[in-house]
Amino acid sequence: MIYTCTMNPAIDLFCKMKRFVPEAVNRSFYEEYQPNGKGINVSIVLHRLGIQSTALGFLGGFSGGFIKEELDGMGIANDFVDIEGITRINTFIQSEDGEYKVVNGGPEVSKEKQDILIRQISMLGSDDVLFVSGSLPKGVDREILLDIASLSVEKGFKLIWDISETILSDLVAYRPYLIKPNIDEFRNIFPDADINTDADIIRYGKALVQSGVENLIISMGDEGAWFFNASGVLKSNAPEGEVVNTACSGDALLGTFYATLAQGSEPSDALAEAVAAGSSTAFTSGLTDFEDVADLKSTIKITEVEGAL
Repeated sequence: MIYTCTMNPAIDLFCKMKRFVPEAVNRSFYEEYQPNGKGINVSIVLHRLGIQSTALGFLGGFSGGFIKEELDGMGIANDFVDIEGITRINTFIQSEDGEYKVVNGGPEVSKEKQDILIRQISMLGSDDVLFVSGSLPKGVDREILLDIASLSVEKGFKLIWDISETILSDLVAYRPYLIKPNIDEFRNIFPDADINTDADIIRYGKALVQSGVENLIISMGDEGAWFFNASGVLKSNAPEGEVVNTACSGDALLGTFYATLAQGSEPSDALAEAVAAGSSTAFTSGLTDFEDVADLKSTIKITEVEGAL
């Protein structure tokens, strides 16, 4: 079974307005409310690709209820821990004056509720996969990530990380199945290194694989993505298009890569499909519906880096 864990989910409110100016009533002409959070997005992407998962994490208040109702309506299984407080609402505004993003901190989560989540995760076994994605809410120490990593070793489930926490460098020792940093997060794993060129990326990506990371994807935005494992190194370009919102593109990339690989494709095809899905997501306000992914994929070139490993 596949599980996703989103400890700090959100409703994403997308607004479009002609102008967005201070000290004025700015009226929108378009609004869209979406259940969000990086792990939740992965569950939605997997569902659209015909793979079932169970979404875990923390939800509270009317906004948490909205997220659960939306997932229930999609047919996505979920088993969130109910918490005090209100799940956050993030706002994304597009106007002639620019794009604005307001991301809230979210509610505080008690130690008691954290322990419930850990107990849920402790029930996973060797046939299971767990995605842990996104930021930590108030009250949750980074040590919880080490607890989850330790459980993955003890219980034998595959662990996939997509987090921005600096502790990611410490989690490598637990030999995760896959990690997906963006280029800035990748650089943070090696704070004393200057990582600017392709040669730098290859050198340090190779070091992560040799340290125990089974699979590594580095998302590069409009420059595509890299993939590393013990068999080699792949590089992808990205399709061209009008970027609408990049907030969920990495989640679409990660979910699509895993799904395509799990369905028997080679890493090169999985990477191309994933970059196409991530780009499709960036070209719309929400997650891709996959209708344009085949066309976008046709513009992607996967390059195998000779002798990289």
